[in-house]
Amino acid sequence: MTPDPSPRNVLGGALTECGVDPMTGFYRNGFCWTSPEDVGRHTVCAVMTAGFLEHQVRTGNDLVTPIPAYRFPGLKPGDTWCVVAARWLHAHRDGAAAPVVLAATHEATLEIIPLDVLRAYAVDVPDDASSLE
Repeated sequence: MTPDPSPRNVLGGALTECGVDPMTGFYRNGFCWTSPEDVGRHTVCAVMTAGFLEHQVRTGNDLVTPIPAYRFPGLKPGDTWCVVAARWLHAHRDGAAAPVVLAATHEATLEIIPLDVLRAYAVDVPDDASSLE
């Protein structure tokens, strides 16, 4: 199955690209597209921070170590990545959520995370995002 060709973001507009360096998305197309195949809902476009990455490792979701077989390069602070909505929400509840690019976050996220929670972490991605903590 393929994703909806004209997905919407959490604000109701056209879904924008999350990131291509590294190439993100369940479909590795730079977008946080989803479909029934994406059981994890990789729909939140998040800007990686050291605190979020550390939290993910501590909770069993190592986003730092590369896994070439899955075309996963390993992430570092400043990278944008389509993360699993439930894992982002877990980090939020633990005080370690990463900033979110709302225009690049798929509307399906709203089935898991309320918009007001996402808005509290909204960020425009700076040219050099590596300094985000």
